[in-house]
Amino acid sequence: MAIETTHSEFEVLLRQSASLHRHLCPRQVLGVRLGMYAARLFSPLLPQKNKRMLAMVEMDGCFADGVSVATGCSMGHRTMRLADEGKIAATFIDTAIAAREGSALRIYALPDLRARATAYARSAPSRWHAYLAAYQQLADEEIFGTIPVRLNFDVNAIVGQPGARTTCSRCKEEILNLRQVVQEGRILCRSCAGESYWSA
Repeated sequence: MAIETTHSEFEVLLRQSASLHRHLCPRQVLGVRLGMYAARLFSPLLPQKNKRMLAMVEMDGCFADGVSVATGCSMGHRTMRLADEGKIAATFIDTAIAAREGSALRIYALPDLRARATAYARSAPSRWHAYLAAYQQLADEEIFGTIPVRLNFDVNAIVGQPGARTTCSRCKEEILNLRQVVQEGRILCRSCAGESYWSA
């Protein structure tokens, strides 16, 4: 196997991801593979047992679940965020370093990956089956590229402060994790401050 782990460990991670969807699809495989690659690059910090690493996934759904099972980063632990770019990519942030330097590592699917996959699995009954097979067998470097990046946000602002609470002076709803906005001396939630993703 071309990947840098045991075959049985890889199979376990694929089963964990598939159990969240009742099937296994190519994007789950890519998520698991990307997460395993990140774990190799960030060993021993990934898969994580604490909350030091933050993953910014650029696509939700099956892909994000695959990344989560392989890295231990998750929305529930506040160690995964969605930067909805619609891309098979994720940026991994060591919060202990990024808080000082603003640096991180982005891992992305190579632009010609689909062509590589169909060429690798020519006998597959469909492109979907070719992707599913190839993504499990190709080497990490045949699937992914990496690029060091500088973050355009304050990591501490994203991580917030667990347990911090306040109340919006307009709607009176509770605001957690330092997500409030101060306008003209008033504490407001983002919706009341005009930054809402919804309207009534």
